[in-house]
Amino acid sequence: MTEPLSINLGRSALLVMDYQVGIVTMHAPGSAAALERATAVLAAARRACLPVIYIQVGFRKGYPEVSARNQSFSAIGQSGRFLLGEADTGIHPAVEPQSGDLIVVKRRVSAFAGTDLETVLRAREVDTLILFGIATSGVVLSTIRHAADADYRMIVVGDCCLDRDDEVHRCLVEKVFPRQATVVTSDEIVPVLRSPK
Repeated sequence: MTEPLSINLGRSALLVMDYQVGIVTMHAPGSAAALERATAVLAAARRACLPVIYIQVGFRKGYPEVSARNQSFSAIGQSGRFLLGEADTGIHPAVEPQSGDLIVVKRRVSAFAGTDLETVLRAREVDTLILFGIATSGVVLSTIRHAADADYRMIVVGDCCLDRDDEVHRCLVEKVFPRQATVVTSDEIVPVLRSPK
């Protein structure tokens, strides 16, 4: 960061995206460290009284939300995974929701597509999103694109994002995201949440 990061906590929210048992397991090589960093960011956000919003991908039995034309989601439908109420769909216990946290269920890649996330953010007068998720090239990229077009200020906690392709992750975090968001590490954001300016 070139200048000190300033956050208006009263207008900010933390988005924890797709940190689900089945998704964390698919990204096992880096997941233990990412979970530890995410836990620290969550703790700091809660101490700062930020709204914490979990984004969870989940489907009804029979996958009525999945079109055969959607390549990635039709594959999920054939796999039988990520049904609401099943173990792999649940938020990972290391970062589990606490009382007062919100869960927004999605059926597409972006946290905004077809969900009530924007309604929740508007109701709380949130204009700044602090966010991280799995995968960098999935939910994080899609959510950033939507949020940028909706004029949200974004702070991406890059080292709490994971992707199965390390080079794709690096390219997005270092080259693509900075065009629309401020990219920080967990070590940079935690002190800011402790002592906001």
